[in-house]
Amino acid sequence: MSCIQHQIFRIVTAVREKAATEDGQALIEYALILGVIAILTIGVLQAVGGSVSGLLNKIGTGMSSVTNP
Repeated sequence: MSCIQHQIFRIVTAVREKAATEDGQALIEYALILGVIAILTIGVLQAVGGSVSGLLNKIGTGMSSVTNP
């Protein structure tokens, strides 16, 4: 299980525990917040993922040129 999946599972579990003690309106609010966080996280990871990969490749290439004269 990846780190992101583990975090989402933990959040869902926390929401379920809250649902046992909260009324229906609060449960819906928690579900909406969870949904927005999930969508934003996926969007940010997709947007930044390619940039980070390219940056790490540049750094790796630069480091190899420094260590190999």
